[in-house]
Amino acid sequence: MIALIDYNAGNLTSVKKALATIGAEVFVPDTPGDLENAAGIIVPGVGHFGATRALGQPWIDAILARVGEGRPLFGICLGMQWLFESSDEAPELAGLGLLAGRCYRLGNPPSNPPSNPQSAIHNPQSVKVPHVGWNSLAIQREASIVDQVANDSQVYFTHSYVAPITGDTVATTEHGEAFAAAVQRGHISGVQFHPEKSGDVGLRILRNFVELAG
Repeated sequence: MIALIDYNAGNLTSVKKALATIGAEVFVPDTPGDLENAAGIIVPGVGHFGATRALGQPWIDAILARVGEGRPLFGICLGMQWLFESSDEAPELAGLGLLAGRCYRLGNPPSNPPSNPQSAIHNPQSVKVPHVGWNSLAIQREASIVDQVANDSQVYFTHSYVAPITGDTVATTEHGEAFAAAVQRGHISGVQFHPEKSGDVGLRILRNFVELAG
């Protein structure tokens, strides 16, 4: 059974339908203790990093315990960003910290913050934010989460913040700049795009996760 975490951050129903399409058994845990029955865990999400505040310490402890037992964890969009240490979108909140790095607004990488945080929005020379629509994946290395996913496959994005490219990046996308579109370290993985809205490519990625969960 795959646990789909509900923390009131969007796309739960569409992810559940996509998982049903590929024949996965899914449940939405009511309490952190319910994760003991999960073969794998998915953290979905749409919107502001502040929504992760709902994933309080009991949820964090339960998720880390299952990950420590070797159960796969998969983050989608905001859920992927939460796997990192922090985000400029809500700097007062820590991420789960399983992946190194800080998420940042498109067009405003941490190494070059503008004097006015809103300048990237209003400057006509800057990248259009939010990034909404289909874009291609550039596969960087082999990883189980992108198994049988062809280079240049099109997937659907809707987001304003991104994760940095690190050694855990398995695919990138460009929207004004390159950023991490898919990440994986062992049994921890995530995608910035929405597999539940990305047709056959997205379903393939969800299958890859379910297969990793055994």
